[in-house]
Amino acid sequence: MEETMKKKIFAPLVAIILLLSLAAAGLADTIHLKDGSVIHGQVIGFNNQQFIVLIGTGARGRRSRIIIYMEDVESIEFDSATGAAAAALGGEEINSVSNTPAPISQPSRPAPQPSPSSRVTPPPEETSSVTPSNPAPQTSQGTAPTFFQINTRVRGDNTSNGWTNTGLVVRRGQRIRVSASGRVSLGANRISTPAGIPNLPDTNKLMRNEPTGGLIAVIGDDNDDFIFIGARREFVAQRDGVLFLGVNEGNLNDNTGAYDAVIEAEAIR
Repeated sequence: MEETMKKKIFAPLVAIILLLSLAAAGLADTIHLKDGSVIHGQVIGFNNQQFIVLIGTGARGRRSRIIIYMEDVESIEFDSATGAAAAALGGEEINSVSNTPAPISQPSRPAPQPSPSSRVTPPPEETSSVTPSNPAPQTSQGTAPTFFQINTRVRGDNTSNGWTNTGLVVRRGQRIRVSASGRVSLGANRISTPAGIPNLPDTNKLMRNEPTGGLIAVIGDDNDDFIFIGARREFVAQRDGVLFLGVNEGNLNDNTGAYDAVIEAEAIR
């Protein structure tokens, strides 16, 4: 009962503070995550128990956007005017209240058969921990691009229809680096690393010309433009959308284990 009342009070309070923070667009907010990570950016929205945060300098008129689930947030420090408004409204620091994240569209996987079936929209199961990375060193031609880091675990089974929502909303033209480690059991005593198992037949896997069990990605939930990641890959996003990661195998029902992925995304300025 007490938790329900906290949620009812917290949501409208956050909405009011976010409106005030939008009016002070030039200010920087500090988000403290429960895993100890600290993110500096601009909170621009709160919807379905998710914070939308802009990061980067925005020198070219565009800034990277990330999504942080409310239950991962320990506290938020709104800079200057927004912080004063928060104190006046609540009289104390805003802390997160645990709640199950609302459904987000994500890709589906076909049932094991020769042709993939149509896509569905299941709720996500995985969240990611977001940690800003150090800027890349300067070169003689100017400042190199700045990347921020996201760590996520990619389950090998059919949880969430076989896809892990990284929480990263990428933009077309944005450079993405992904590296991964770990082991996934594909059943029948077959163990795969993120690089996959070459020459292991599987007519139902999503990328038929790539190793079975390898790490793959897709941007958005409305296309089949899969990207083979393997143990490591850097690529340029060809569309806008949420980045999902999964395992390149047709039958995930007997799988166990997970891959630990490190995502580095270019901070768009």
